[in-house]
Amino acid sequence: MGEKVLMKGNEVIAEAALRAGCRCYFGYPITPQTEVSHYMAKRMDKLGGAFVQAESEVAAINMVYGAASAGKRVMTSSSSPGISLKQEGISYSAGAELPMVIIDVVRAGPGLGGILPAQCDYFQMVKGGGHGDYHNIVIAPSSIQELYELVVEAFNIADRYRNPVVVMGDGYLGQMMEPVEFRDVEPIEHIEKPWACTGHEMKRKHNTITSIYIDPNVLEEHNRKLQAKYRKVEENETRVEIFNCDGADVIVTAYGTVSRIVKNVIKDAEKEGIKVGLIRPITLWPFPSAAYEKYAETPKGFLTVEMSAGQMIEDVKLALNGKNKVYFHGRTGGNVPTQKDILQIVRDIAAGKAQ
Repeated sequence: MGEKVLMKGNEVIAEAALRAGCRCYFGYPITPQTEVSHYMAKRMDKLGGAFVQAESEVAAINMVYGAASAGKRVMTSSSSPGISLKQEGISYSAGAELPMVIIDVVRAGPGLGGILPAQCDYFQMVKGGGHGDYHNIVIAPSSIQELYELVVEAFNIADRYRNPVVVMGDGYLGQMMEPVEFRDVEPIEHIEKPWACTGHEMKRKHNTITSIYIDPNVLEEHNRKLQAKYRKVEENETRVEIFNCDGADVIVTAYGTVSRIVKNVIKDAEKEGIKVGLIRPITLWPFPSAAYEKYAETPKGFLTVEMSAGQMIEDVKLALNGKNKVYFHGRTGGNVPTQKDILQIVRDIAAGKAQ
């Protein structure tokens, strides 16, 4: 590892992608992630890559589809309403089994909403968003250092499974500055892509990239293949941080920026004699359901904290399968849960007073 450098999250995303071998970027500016495009525009040409500011988010995701079809490491980035416009193309890409990295720096909604940070894209990224039975692999960093490392890993995972990988962070993570320590050599997996459309000089069978299968039995078999792949992803790529959960009075689930607030709450609660644990999903899909099995009956209750009206809470409840109570605290509109409010709910749960 080299010296630490103070950088903004969005710029770290772009630098990490370039270090991971990304040489194609297609996007469209939208707050709070526009610096990703700015950084790519400055650096990509010098590296011999392709940078295009597309005419729309719809155009951008289809350019990504084309570059991925040629076997290139490719990325796009956007924020919530822009991601909504990309959903059809993401579904097509999942259906065609194309590896790509999609950055979603989440802002408040619904609709055009506001430019302040939120976590309200959980449903559209984790539950599909587009049509059909498919999954994005969704990764949620909580720091700038982790953002760098997980963006690099996202390209490896995308190639490993031929699947879209989403790196999802809220507006705070994109806009904040923190020290980041870059590696001297990145752990890049060089995976052969014999399926790619790279020209063949009539020396091999044609490769075809498609997500349309007219025969229902053929399409069903393709769907079975996809579902088998998703089971492998669940088995091999589920990532979670479990912190302070043994013997906890209350266990909180939070991800991204909110998980950092919760760690401060844990310190405050400890001073009052209340032990609080944290389960932080690093992969939102696959969701780390197994992490809840060990602790399902340990605390007096579970608390899910989000910058949304309550989206991840569904997965927490499914993971617990009725074995314990699940409480919720969320803020919307770009507001952020405070240590004070979370601590009070923790007190109430620990005292058996929570509603």
